[in-house]
Amino acid sequence: MGVILLEALGALALLVFIVWWTMFSGRKGGERRLPEEGKSGDDQA
Repeated sequence: MGVILLEALGALALLVFIVWWTMFSGRKGGERRLPEEGKSGDDQA
């Protein structure tokens, strides 16, 4: 019984670590901002 609880606790810890890693390991300055319409000169022909 103790081994099953220990394994479940390990799986839960691994799940929490994976969720934390994917949430907080992005870009240093946050998400990239998209340019607002009309302010960038890239789309002019």
